[in-house]
Amino acid sequence: MSIPTSTSVVESAVIKAPLSQVWHQIKLQNFSDWWSALKSSDFVKGTSEDTDIVKWTFNDGTELEVKQEEHSTINHYITYGVITSKPELSYSSVLSTIRLYSVTSGDLEGSTFIEWTGNFSSDADAGVIQDAKFKRRDALADLAKVVANK
Repeated sequence: MSIPTSTSVVESAVIKAPLSQVWHQIKLQNFSDWWSALKSSDFVKGTSEDTDIVKWTFNDGTELEVKQEEHSTINHYITYGVITSKPELSYSSVLSTIRLYSVTSGDLEGSTFIEWTGNFSSDADAGVIQDAKFKRRDALADLAKVVANK
């Protein structure tokens, strides 16, 4: 019997670096520069840069091809979906968005608020959602470390 679960995940963080510095890192082909779970992130051979399909190879051997669906340098967000996976995913689809906001006042003024969401198909189970939550938390912590050292 499956456990009913939300099919979305939202993780966020405040990164103590200016938005421009953090935004510079948010390119699918650059994720392996800061996300320690990734061994590599490269444009898929045979596709043009305009297609924006990137292969993420994780340290555990998992390979995902992700396609950028939306990108805004004005509103500072990207949306991407997984189009292929080795091994095969246990769910049909996921669409993720990473959105950045400048913190403009208060103790953390000059920092960046970052939100990373994932909206999964209804066949994703609680384990998938938990895994996505912790992967995003780890990745955001990795990103904060990298931009803090710049």
